[in-house]
Amino acid sequence: MAEFKEISPNAPATAKLGNWFENRFPTLFSAYRVHMSEYYAPKNFNFWYVFGVLSMVVLIIQIVTGIFLVMNYKPDANLAFASVEYIMRDVPAGWWVRYMHSTGASAFFVVVYLHMFRGMMYGSYRKPRELVWLFGCGIFLALMAEAFMGYLLPWGQMSYWGAQVIVNLFAAIPLVGPDLALLIRGDYVVSDATLNRFFSLHVIAVPLVLIGLVAAHIFALHDVGSNNPDGIEIKQGPKGNQWSATAPADGVPFHPYYTVHDIFAVCVFLFVFFAVVYFAPEMGGYFLEFNNFIPADPMVTPLHIAPVWYFTSFYSMLRAITTEMVYVLMACALLAALFAVLKLKLSSITKAVVLVAAVVACVLMYFLDAKFWGVVAMGGAVIILFFLPWLDHSPVKSIRYRPTWHKVLYGIFVINFIVLGYLGVLPPFPVGERVSQLGTLFYFGFFLLMPWWSKLGQFKPVPERITYKPH
Repeated sequence: MAEFKEISPNAPATAKLGNWFENRFPTLFSAYRVHMSEYYAPKNFNFWYVFGVLSMVVLIIQIVTGIFLVMNYKPDANLAFASVEYIMRDVPAGWWVRYMHSTGASAFFVVVYLHMFRGMMYGSYRKPRELVWLFGCGIFLALMAEAFMGYLLPWGQMSYWGAQVIVNLFAAIPLVGPDLALLIRGDYVVSDATLNRFFSLHVIAVPLVLIGLVAAHIFALHDVGSNNPDGIEIKQGPKGNQWSATAPADGVPFHPYYTVHDIFAVCVFLFVFFAVVYFAPEMGGYFLEFNNFIPADPMVTPLHIAPVWYFTSFYSMLRAITTEMVYVLMACALLAALFAVLKLKLSSITKAVVLVAAVVACVLMYFLDAKFWGVVAMGGAVIILFFLPWLDHSPVKSIRYRPTWHKVLYGIFVINFIVLGYLGVLPPFPVGERVSQLGTLFYFGFFLLMPWWSKLGQFKPVPERITYKPH
């Protein structure tokens, strides 16, 4: 047992109480110092750095509201919809808790998307933060699984048929697809077995994975230190500030400096959040679809089936892969292989492997159903994010010191993602299909060509120390 710390008998009562707890629970106080009071974050954080904390706030909202919803929810196909109506109508403040949970689901994706985009802008995935980025992408993947499984639980018309469509996509996988879809559903159609499986995973399994990934994400971040808008490693800079002679000179304690900033951001966020909860919880059918206020009917198919807005960008990529689009992808694969063979300095064996791989890919694309390649595109659009640390070969981290056209390219990427999301909400139509196909090509081209284009252009010199304007 560690030696007890003594404190002056004349010390204030709060100091005595704190000393009493520290002597009996030193690990807690050590963690507080490591992750808060003695964690030195760069002093030039800006607006974009609040979304990590906001995602933690939304996670807490979802867990707490989810606990209260589970108290009255019935995971039974015959009772699920009625139990949701009971929560909305008869449980005291039940409507409030339900709308907080549904609004929180959309808010979670809003802050996570913005948090990830900040990482892309400032190169927060670059060395030595590769593991931080990988944990973050794992959080995003777990969040998508959590949202999809929760999507079925209200047992409304859209949630039922949306789940039916998404699960059936797995059947497009050659050889194992039908068995995999059956395993996910637990039955040949979306039924009570599916509802119980999704309920268990949504309430217990995935949240545990999500919380574990969040903890790993934070611990890994605080081990290597936070990135900043300049992309400069403050740990490698000069040492010594007013709090510690060994701490980075360009760092400030996370508490109280950034906790105060974050509290202000949380207050602004909660103001907007509750404005949505009270005045527009359905958000015009984007947060809560109108068809989900109708009980699920396996005998009546909605005219248009679409997932919630935070899935629609990837859903557009799924729908974009038609038979004719497969031929375009085959041409892209062959052209990429020819470019690699003719322009890149590769060994003869490597060139042969590239050509054979391209031919095999084209053969597979020709003989396998386009629906399968749509599933590959939808899943690949998420998986490719995991490889971003090794795709970006830019000599600088931050967008601040990259060529102007890099910034334009990132802007087009954002606009393209939003357009894909909007098209995913709409029923299929010819013009939308073409735009989705072009958007899909741009999305994957942005990442797959990044090793080439990220090195091009005139880069600005990066200062030795961070740029900071006190306020």
